[in-house]
Order: sequence, then C-alpha cells, then structure tokens
Amino acid sequence: MTESYATDQIFIRKLTSLILANLGNENFGPKELAHESGMSLYRLNRRLHPINEKTSSQFIREVRLQKALELLQNEAYTVSEIAYKTGFSSPSYFISCFHEYFGYPPGKVKRSDSDNREENIPASSTPEQKRPARRTLIFTSLGILILAVLVYLVFTLFSGNFSSDEGTPVINTQKSIAVLPFKNLSNNITDQYFYDGVMEEIFNNLSRIHDLRVISRTSIEQYKNTSKTIPVIGKELNVNYIIEGSGQKFDNTFRIRVQLIEVSTDKHIWAGSYQHKMKRIKKFFRLQSRIAQNIASELKLTITPDEKVLIEKVPTSNSSAYNLYLKANDYQKDYEKTRNLSSYQTAVNLYNAALETDTAFAKAYSGLAFSYWNRYYYETYFKESFMDSCRILAEKALSYDSLLDEAYYLIGQYHRENGHSEEALYNYDKALEINPNYFAAYERKGYLLTWVLGDYVKGIANCQKALSLVRGNDRPNLLKVLARAYLDVGFTEKAKDYYHDAFVLDSNKASYLGNLAWVEFSKENFEEALKLWKQLEGIDSTSTSSQSYYYVIPGHNEEAYVLAVRDVENFKKSGALNLIRSHRTGYAFLQVGKKKEAEYYLNQQIKYSEKSIKLSRDIEQRKSAYYDLAGTYAFLGDKGKAYKYLDEYSKRKSFSLPFVIFARHDLLFESIRKEGRFQKILQTIESKYLSEHERVKKWFEEQGML
Repeated sequence: MTESYATDQIFIRKLTSLILANLGNENFGPKELAHESGMSLYRLNRRLHPINEKTSSQFIREVRLQKALELLQNEAYTVSEIAYKTGFSSPSYFISCFHEYFGYPPGKVKRSDSDNREENIPASSTPEQKRPARRTLIFTSLGILILAVLVYLVFTLFSGNFSSDEGTPVINTQKSIAVLPFKNLSNNITDQYFYDGVMEEIFNNLSRIHDLRVISRTSIEQYKNTSKTIPVIGKELNVNYIIEGSGQKFDNTFRIRVQLIEVSTDKHIWAGSYQHKMKRIKKFFRLQSRIAQNIASELKLTITPDEKVLIEKVPTSNSSAYNLYLKANDYQKDYEKTRNLSSYQTAVNLYNAALETDTAFAKAYSGLAFSYWNRYYYETYFKESFMDSCRILAEKALSYDSLLDEAYYLIGQYHRENGHSEEALYNYDKALEINPNYFAAYERKGYLLTWVLGDYVKGIANCQKALSLVRGNDRPNLLKVLARAYLDVGFTEKAKDYYHDAFVLDSNKASYLGNLAWVEFSKENFEEALKLWKQLEGIDSTSTSSQSYYYVIPGHNEEAYVLAVRDVENFKKSGALNLIRSHRTGYAFLQVGKKKEAEYYLNQQIKYSEKSIKLSRDIEQRKSAYYDLAGTYAFLGDKGKAYKYLDEYSKRKSFSLPFVIFARHDLLFESIRKEGRFQKILQTIESKYLSEHERVKKWFEEQGML
C-alpha cells in the first residue's frame, strides 16, 4: 500500500465517520461535512473527487444508502423508519435513491426470508459487487465503523489548529499566511513604494490559491517597522506562516530577499534572494510569480491550472507604466487615510500617466475607478449618472484583463448601489472565484444579503468569512457588523459578545456604550438603555447615538433638540448626506418651536427619500426610505400617504428586532398608532422578524453555534 493510498483511505474513513455520526440529520449535507472536516467545500470536493470520482453530495448519499442496506438486512425497522434514520427527507425519495443505486427496491430486502436472503436478493447488492453473507457483512461493517472512529479520534488529536473566532472548537487544517510589509534597506526612503508593490504582487498571487487563507493587506500594515517577534505577530494574525521581505537598490538594480517562516517554531523554512533590473519588467513579474509558487510548493499546496494562469499573469509589459501605477497606489492609500485632496489629485494624475504609457494596463483603469469612487460618492449620489464613470473604467479594465478580481468587485459595487442585486451578487462571486481571499467582496456580499435581501443566514456566513481574513483596524468594524446582524435576528447575548470583542480591540468606549444601549433598547430595557446613552454623552460630546431614544420616549424635547443641532453640524463637517434622520431633526426642532427649521428638514427628508426611491439607492433597497416617508407624512397629518408608504415598507422579506421595538414606540406615528390598520402592519412586521429569527436559530444549531 503506497503512502498516498493510505492517506486517501484515512481521509475517506474520517468522512464516513462524520456522516455516520450525523446519520439521522437530513440537513447534514456537503457544506456541513466540509465544516466538520475543517476545510472549505471547494477544497473538500477537490480532495474527494480524485479518490473516488464522486462529489461530496454523492458520497454522503452512498454512505447513507450502505448504512440503510445494513439496517434493512439486520434490524426490524420498516422502510419508512430506515429512511428517516439514515437522513432521507421522505420515504419516497429514499426508495428512489435506493433503487437507483442498488438496482432493486428496499422492500425486496425486507420481504426476503432471513434464512434465504441471499437467494431472494439479486446477485449484485451494489452496482459492481456481490453482497457478502450476513455474518461477514456485520463484522465487516462493525470493523469499518470502529476503525473509522479510531482514525477520526487520532486525526482530531494530532492534526490542525483548534480555534475559531466564535470560540467554538473546530479543526482548522487549512494553511494560513500573512505577507508582512517589505523593509527598505536602501538609503532612499522614496523607493518604499516599489517594495510595497513587490509585497502586494506576492500577496495577490498567493491570494489566488483556494487552499490557502491569506490575511488581508490592510491587516498587516500595522506591522510596518514593528519590533514584535514572529510568534507574536503570527498569534495576533491567527496564521501558520509569515512572509518577510526586504530590498535594496543599487543604481537601476533592485535586490530582494524573501523568507518564509513557520510561526509555531519561528524557523525559516524557505528563503530566496533575487536581483532585478527594472527595465526587464516581464522577468520581474515572472520572478514574483516564481516566489509565490515556491512558497506554495514549500507548503505542499496544490495549484490548479486556473490558479497557475492567474499567478503567472503579466499586468503590463511597460516598466514606466508599472512604476507610475505603484506611485499612484501610494498616493491613493494616503487619500483614503487622510482625505487630502492633493494626494487624490496626484494619484489620479499618476494613474492617467500610466495609461498614457500603456493604454492596455487594466489595473491602472481599476485604480482610477477606485479613486473616483472614494472621491465623488456623495457628490454624485443623486445624479442619474451616479458612479457611471467607475463602471465604465472597470469594464474597460476587464476588456484588457477578463480575470481582474478588483474590476468585478467594482462592478458589483456599482450594481449594489444602483439597486441591481442579482448583478451585484454575480460580480462579487466572480471576484471571489478569481480571488478566494478577497475579504471586501465577502463583506459587501454579506451586507447585500443581510440588510438588502433579508437573508441573514447567507449574509452572516459571508461576513464570518470576511472576518476570518481580517485583523488590525478592519476587524473591530467587522465584529460590530456581525454583532448588529445577531442583534437584528434576536440573539442579544451573542451580539453583546461580539461588541465586547470589538471593544477589546479598538478600546472605543463610546462606540461600545452606544452599541450596548441598542442591545438593551432591543430588549425594551429602556431605562438601562438611557443610562448607557447618558454615559456615552459624557465621554463623547459629539455623539448623537442617543438621539433615536428621544424619538420613542416622550418628554425629552430639549435633549433631542441639542442632539439634532449636533447632528446637523456633524453632517456639514463630513460632507455626507443626512439620508435617514433629516425628519428626526425636523421633529426635534418643531418640539422647541423652531417651525421654519423644522419645515426645512422635514422637506429635506421627503426629497432625499423620494429621490432614493426613484434612483433605487441604498435606503430604497433596504426599504427604509418608505418607512421614513411614512413617518414624516404621519407626523404632518397626511394619513393616506403614511399608509401608502407603510404598506410598501411591510413588503420587506424580514425585519430586525431593534426596528420592531422602534416601530412599536416611534413618536412620529403617534396620530395613527392605535388604528387597526397600523396595528395590522405592525403585526406583519413582527411576524416576519420572528420567522427569520427561527430560521437563523435552526441554522445556528446545525452549525453548532448555539
């Protein structure tokens, strides 16, 4: 028996034991098997198919059928009982699958006399093999089961890392890696952009490999010029391996050194030194491709032919264009951090210069599109041509490189913002197909599924995937996103845990108190919520988080007015649009007698909501524009329009717990709150919330997350 064959058999036995352990669970399918095995579904299928030429779904069904045959031969159960015991959703489906696999119906087994069963059953108990005698079958099956359990226990004890972000022990056998910022050993600090480019290309190439979890680029920026040791960094990033790199420039020649370090031992397990002249750009890209493939080989990762094509792709054959592009990226990153318009303009000029040098440079087109998106999002929000230039640039990029993940992501963003959900999901999935480590695509897809389409199961799953790829400054925000998702579907304690985890990382007490207040508010613990909001105001005098409280509990007109004024000032400073609270501001102004200002903000809400509906912007997609219009018109005394928009709002697929509580007490609806029509709408909203809560609860239980 070869080593490879033995490994394959251990793998098959492990899978078999997992299926048998979940035999009666009809919902235990490929995704669940992959999760229990500690790998992705993609990796499971790719590992399984070369062994037995079966998909994971076929394999699960055949294990169930073999167990069903054993039960039929040896136990006094009916066909229906065995169908359910072996995880089939109905007896009719079980009978169909059994007949298709064995060539005869299960009833023929049950009708056979125990002493003459071998004579009555067709010669082949499987498509290819004769059925063994009963005693042999019993001992064989028992032996296989015992061996499978033993193998699984050994596998569990001695393989992989036992960790998860949720605190639930799981087997994590997937290799994971982080590419640290490359050190500039030259005297000229202005060359840093070049080493950042080398690091990013290696990062991009490794990100294409489905077998490898690669921590996001933004997560490792905190380690530039760090004095922390590799074991410490590895623990903080939750990775098995670290890549370090450095470079020096001599005239027009760059020397680069790359090292692969195993975190658990702090040992260098691979290193390579390379020298390169910038004019030979194709060789430079081949060098970076070779580095990634050498690392993959060292880690014993399988690179598929498609992944190899992506890794060996040459983005441009013009060294000057590439140099301009790297510099543009440097200025673009500065603009994202500082909002310095000079950095923005310099980035745009450099991207354009790169395109003048190489008109087919796809990544320069997408880089320019990202720049425009970040700069003009709110300025063009209500224009018919909103983000059209970004879409055109991304499509232009794809015309030169049809496998550019960031271009698909940008087009996904464009369609998401313009209300084209199916197109958005398609493009996010294309980006993830090319780059399975694209955390922003998982995050945005999660947002769309959760808060626009109302599918919290798929939405949370995608946000969890994004979280697995992120450390550093992005992680607390993602934890808060997940916390809000859990809060929305009524898992308040789980939400509190995630908010606490975010607080541990970012030490933002104001944010933490505000989020805890919303948890208590959602439990209708209004007094506790108010205490937390008061603490928040004492810490952060600019916060308006408690503003919403004053619109559900009467008697706080002065406090609401003070916060409304603060809110107006904050929006002016940021340049953002007050899309969902303008009517609240108007309400607060009117309560203290400022009628003119109140009228302005109430009309502003109507304008923003109506434009958003017309152009299918985000607040229309989430249906909040309809709720805000209903509240505004109810407050103004126009019941007809109030109910018109409430009826439209109630068509959402699901509703969040905080909103259910808010809608019960919203002061804007005081004039119609006791009316039967309003109460019926409220009942519809609450019913949809409860339905989604139960659906998510079932999924959590299946995943072992409760």
